Amino acid sequence: MKINGSQIVIECLIEQGVDTVFGYPGGNILNIYDALYKNSDRITHILTAHEQAAAHAADGYSRSTGRVGVCMATSGPGATNLVTGIATAYMDSVPIVAITCNVGTPLLGKDTFQEIDITGVTLPITKHNFMVRRVEDLANIFRQAFIIAKSGRPGPVLIDIPKDITAAMCEFEPLKKGDDGSAALIKENLNFKRVMSVNVPSDEEIKAAAEIINKSERPVIYAGGGIKISGAEKELLEFAEKASIPVSESLMGRDVFPANHPLCTWMVGMHGTRASNMAVTESDLVLALGSRFSDRVIGDPKKFAEYATVFHIDIDPAEINKNIHAGGELVGDLKSILTRLLPLIEKKSHSEWLEKIAAWKKEIPASYSIVKPDSVNPKFMLETVHKYAGDDAFITTEVSEHQMWTAQFYPFEKPRTFLTSGGLGTMGYGTGAAMGAQVANPCGRVVHIAGDGSFRMNCNELCTIARYNLPIVIVLVNNGTLGNVRVWQKLFYEKRYSHTTLDFGPDWKKLADAYGVGYVKANNNDEFEKVFKTAFAEKKPYIVDTIVDIDEMIFPMAIPGKPIDEQMMCWGN
Repeated sequence: MKINGSQIVIECLIEQGVDTVFGYPGGNILNIYDALYKNSDRITHILTAHEQAAAHAADGYSRSTGRVGVCMATSGPGATNLVTGIATAYMDSVPIVAITCNVGTPLLGKDTFQEIDITGVTLPITKHNFMVRRVEDLANIFRQAFIIAKSGRPGPVLIDIPKDITAAMCEFEPLKKGDDGSAALIKENLNFKRVMSVNVPSDEEIKAAAEIINKSERPVIYAGGGIKISGAEKELLEFAEKASIPVSESLMGRDVFPANHPLCTWMVGMHGTRASNMAVTESDLVLALGSRFSDRVIGDPKKFAEYATVFHIDIDPAEINKNIHAGGELVGDLKSILTRLLPLIEKKSHSEWLEKIAAWKKEIPASYSIVKPDSVNPKFMLETVHKYAGDDAFITTEVSEHQMWTAQFYPFEKPRTFLTSGGLGTMGYGTGAAMGAQVANPCGRVVHIAGDGSFRMNCNELCTIARYNLPIVIVLVNNGTLGNVRVWQKLFYEKRYSHTTLDFGPDWKKLADAYGVGYVKANNNDEFEKVFKTAFAEKKPYIVDTIVDIDEMIFPMAIPGKPIDEQMMCWGN
């Protein structure tokens, strides 16, 4: 059939199973928006208040489902407004496809109104990007984009389409049901097979890895976000239980292993638990699964697990030996590798080692139990959210102290329920991600934990939340400061709080009223439990304004660049 480029875009999205796109229209993308109007019964478009939120929403959609998220924007500033969201997805290996429309082909390279070389801008922060030059190539480019985004180590792909291409006509042959187009693409270009290929370790390599694990007396697993990308949560649980290996987690891996399991030691690194940090420090084997050894995890690289063999398993060979030298490695899909390792792993008890772990678990900061009459305790806040939201709720965050408190205190039991910006640390990420998760999971519930500093960056999205009546409860952690930055100013800058105190508007209640969003406020623990319970039960958009002490800190804390076992457990320690 002969159709125009805009209709080809719609047909290709539907071919790939896309039911929702997030975006914002503009002049050069109008042809595609006209096609969306004509096909509104086949695909849903969510209009955000800002293009950046569209990218974060596509990200949240993807993280909560495992499917490819889609966002779109017009040329120039519309396209550049997507950049932070694309970079956030890139750093955390999230598969999204970003669609932009540029000026017409004859106008490219002439500094035309709202022209930008968006493929050049996004080259370092995408797995791949495309500039469409012929309408005849459009369908295959879309099919390639989706395969690239979700294959191997996932990530964002951008497609830039000149406006005249979206209007041009050509023959379109739809894929047959169940066909993603990969076979035809490989036939046309053998190099494309390399894009889709994943290394498979040999039987000898698997056997050698099992022998190293079986010989270990003090092993610890360092589980990262690669576990949930691979869908290997079940295999990880079986593996850890069979060999009695404690499981520490990166920030991105906080929801890959049941938090209340006896083997779970929670987060490792700068703000990791005493149990996780000491387990890594005193282990003889660190089994790194789908993790990248971020600087926030390893502290002083020379002192990180210095008495242990680090055995690194990852799908991306570029991660091996990048930040920490690996004494052993397997490159490939985690789910497949763990499945092959399981029969070779000996059943162990490691009783003495686990007794040590249990003792370290009891070493917790005194601040966890402090109750103040005029502020809410962060630990109580997160445990109360879980009490009413339960294990099935999706928890999103912005970036700062509240993000770390969420990672420290929320007992995640199920995968893909914790959505946060780990690698890029994007303030302004969480509200868009919450919208994406809620749209993707209409029968689920989303609670967004937002610092008052971050929420200033994206509170305009309250109009999106209200318009689509998304029942997101926003726990606004209102400590009147850019909390994490203030902590560093306190520790390293002699308490010179330069431009981090937020002792000015907005009036959050008036803002909520303006957008037609519910609002309640909590000044202490008792009030918080009462108002959160009420807000969550309402099943409509709500802000829970939660007063937290301006000097509340994150403990434990390992000083940057120092060994992770040297932890501050309280102020002055």
